[in-house]
Amino acid sequence: MVLVDKKILGGGLAMVAVGIALTIIVGSSMPAGQSGMTEEEIIDLMNAQQETQDYNTLSGILIGVGFLLVLISFGARRRKGTAKKEEKKPAE
Repeated sequence: MVLVDKKILGGGLAMVAVGIALTIIVGSSMPAGQSGMTEEEIIDLMNAQQETQDYNTLSGILIGVGFLLVLISFGARRRKGTAKKEEKKPAE
C-alpha cells in the first residue's frame, strides 16, 4: 500500500486532465491561410496562429505542473504522532 496525499494527487490529476483537454481543443483549431490574402489578412492570420501557439504552450505548462503535483503527492504523506515543536524560553 502506497501512502499518498489524496488532495494533492486529485488536484494534480485534474490539472493534467484539463491541460490535455485544452491541448486537444486548441490544437484542432489552428487557423489556416489561403492564397490571395491581403496584407492585413496575413497579419491577422499570423496573430491568430501565434495566439493558438501561446495557448498550446500554456496548456503544456498546466500539464507539467499537474504532473509535478502528482509526483509530489507520493512523497508528501502525513505522519501521525509527530512531535510538535515547542518553543524554549530563554533562561534568565
